[in-house]
Amino acid sequence: MQGYIVKRILIAAFTVFTVLTVVFFVFRLGPADPVMVMLPPNATPQDAENLTKKFGLDKPLMVQYGNYLKNAFRGDFGSSFRFDEPALRVLLMRFPATLKLGLVTFILSVTVGLSIGLISAVKPDSIIDRIGRLFALAGMSLPSFWVGIMLILFFGVTLRWLPIAGRGTPLHYIMPAFCMSLYPIALITRLSRSSMLDALKSDYVVMARIKGVPEFYVILVHAFKNASIPVITVIFGIFGALMVGSAVVVEYIFSWPGIGRLVMESFFARDYPVVQVFVIVVTCMVVTLNLIVDIIYAYIDPRIRYQ
Repeated sequence: MQGYIVKRILIAAFTVFTVLTVVFFVFRLGPADPVMVMLPPNATPQDAENLTKKFGLDKPLMVQYGNYLKNAFRGDFGSSFRFDEPALRVLLMRFPATLKLGLVTFILSVTVGLSIGLISAVKPDSIIDRIGRLFALAGMSLPSFWVGIMLILFFGVTLRWLPIAGRGTPLHYIMPAFCMSLYPIALITRLSRSSMLDALKSDYVVMARIKGVPEFYVILVHAFKNASIPVITVIFGIFGALMVGSAVVVEYIFSWPGIGRLVMESFFARDYPVVQVFVIVVTCMVVTLNLIVDIIYAYIDPRIRYQ
């Protein structure tokens, strides 16, 4: 068991190191010069030289890479080109807004997705099941940026029921949260429905019904307890990545002052440190969640750690 855990930790560490390396070279080898982006139109060549030395961009690429890795392992990801502050601090200042929107989206996605999936499995081919499958198909197919624009045009511009930008009131959460939760709801609905259908056909559920166990108890205790295992894996394994990835687009569309909008603005401004720390933080979060899930699975199912 210890060997399995050590192996998974080494794989996770190697994944983080690979992402650190790829992120550095991708942004450093880009066509645009961040110094020219930061300088005003009337800047002199001396100003460009001073700014280049300030951020260490005048050193050879491999020297920059070595300093980048050394600082990254100490939690120092450089200073933002635009804000002249530590990139990690700039990201953390925007994190509470994204966290609040993410919590609303998480609650909405899990509640609606599980409800539709369970009802669809208990009553297959019913109206609710057909509507649920149609909604799941739409949620998996429609891009979030298109859904966000349509919501703004209809509910914000035409009907003027909801605010189209910023945050402050509970009404500001409705459209961004719905837009971010559309794909997770579809994913949870499809997975919970298929898992629940398999569980309802199992022998232990049939035996419970023969014994006269109440149907409500059979569904929620016997069937749902076993059907929830793959659903929990999806929720805790990739849900964080889905939320952050969707936030990048949704927050920019709705002008939500979170890390998603920050990273989009930083990308267009060639603010490499902010974009790098965003990618690294997301990578560490996803790798950590998957590592925890793998270790829990190894304790639950001994076959996994002996494969």
